[in-house]
Amino acid sequence: MTTESKVIIGLHNPKSPTNVGAVMRAAGCYDASEVRYNGTRYSRAVKFQTDTQNIQERIALVEKPVLTTELADDVEVVCVEFAVGASSLPHFEHPEKAIYVFGPEDGSLPQELVDRAHHVVYVPTNGCMNLAATVNVVLYDRLAKTIGTIDDHQQVIANRDNKNRLRVKAV
Repeated sequence: MTTESKVIIGLHNPKSPTNVGAVMRAAGCYDASEVRYNGTRYSRAVKFQTDTQNIQERIALVEKPVLTTELADDVEVVCVEFAVGASSLPHFEHPEKAIYVFGPEDGSLPQELVDRAHHVVYVPTNGCMNLAATVNVVLYDRLAKTIGTIDDHQQVIANRDNKNRLRVKAV
């Protein structure tokens, strides 16, 4: 029996509703099942939501005071943070079921959360990316490392913008 992959995104005190909207879009693109957030900043600014694809109709955006509560026993906590001793994303093997917890752009994850995590990874960049960019990179890395054969034609046809009619010319 094959186990179903599950991805949850956890946002610790996200700074801006723009980033949460962009994270929701990433969640839709990479088939996350849920986005959780805590802290007060997003709740105050939610009216500026930038979820341009109405992903909230498919993926739950849930406020949780503690991001890692109410998880199934087989869901592993993966903190994404610049932390001494963290593994670089290119060398990381993603668990089948995970909650990826991201810190705010203007701070870090709490040490006690990092201490309890199953894994701590970082994206090896020069400087820090913003929250939404980091979520996209981590989820793409997960996809790239776990995907099977892709029917390129069907993938492009199913997902391109409705005005896009580009083709690659045969050489």
